[in-house]
Amino acid sequence: MVLSGHKTLKGGLLLALSCGLLAACGGGNDRPQADLAASRVTSIGINGYLWRASLETLSFMPLLQTDSDGGVILTDWYINPNATNERMKLTVTILDQDLRADALRVAASRQTLQNGQWVDAPVQAATTQKLEEIILTRARDLRRRAISG
Repeated sequence: MVLSGHKTLKGGLLLALSCGLLAACGGGNDRPQADLAASRVTSIGINGYLWRASLETLSFMPLLQTDSDGGVILTDWYINPNATNERMKLTVTILDQDLRADALRVAASRQTLQNGQWVDAPVQAATTQKLEEIILTRARDLRRRAISG
């Protein structure tokens, strides 16, 4: 009985491998459209959708440094014209090649102007969480457009 189960498993494995090899040997035009917009799209070491979505989301802030190989974006201090007594600085880190929520980390620094001096101030956790959500939503939209386009 074990032997027949082994044969079935071995036969199924051979069939799966054969189908995979046949598909790989087929013409390049036979690939499904979804391959063009897979969740792991990268030629820069990190997920391209997360990278592009991060840059687009932070486009209103001055960028201090970008490293697409390491997946790090550092902004310079940004002062909102409607709140000139505080400023923010962000670091976005893309941690993986896959488009996943845990592949993105946003860290923020905040300062307030007190007596003509910039003083460190706490950042609400909801601020960085909201930015992560915005970037992830944008990245998913970019991927969806690539699939349907």
